This record gives sequence, C-alpha cells and structure tokens, in this order.
Amino acid sequence: QCQLNGLWRNDQDSLMEISVLKDNGDFQGQYLTRVTLSGGCAQISPLKGTQQQLGEGGWPTFAFTVRWDKFSNATTTFVGQCFVDAAGKEVLTTTWLLREAVRSLAEDWKATR
Repeated sequence: QCQLNGLWRNDQDSLMEISVLKDNGDFQGQYLTRVTLSGGCAQISPLKGTQQQLGEGGWPTFAFTVRWDKFSNATTTFVGQCFVDAAGKEVLTTTWLLREAVRSLAEDWKATR
C-alpha cells in the first residue's frame, strides 16, 4: 500500500511534508518549492488536500492545494495517484495547475499554467 503521510521530494528538488492524515482522507502539511515565478527565495507554504479512500490495489488518488501567499500571488492545485514501484519505493504522480493573479479580465488568458 501507498501512504501519503511523510516527507516527499520531487524531480525539481522541492519538498512536501504531509503531517496530518485524517481517517476521512483529509490531510494537511507544508510545501517548500525550489521553483518560483519571481525567481526569489521560496518560503514554506501551507497545503491542504484529500485522499480517496483506498480501493483495489491500495493505490489512492488525491488532490491538494498550495497557497503561495508568503512570496507570490499564485495558488497551485495538484491531482495525482500514489504507487509503489518494482523496487518497493512509494511514488507520487501528479498533474498541476498554477493560477496567478492578474490585473484585469483581459489578462485572464495568461493567468493559468
């Protein structure tokens, strides 16, 4: 089975810690990104999410949101699934959307990555 709680590192060397995983699947933690829109130093940002209850095979799906409010006007949402690879290592696969604030509706087209 794959467990979300704990410390995770991604391909960009960012860190995520899921410290509280409730029985209903809700979780919270913190994210330290090494990649920023501004190019500046990142700070720890809060995250909140939920995990689908384990089904067949024990590979849960999940979603979480990170609020980058300490150094950016953006929010990122991640969705993914947790697996265990052939070597027994837990792996998270995710897709993300980042939304940054823009000044007008006319600029909306460039706000989501």
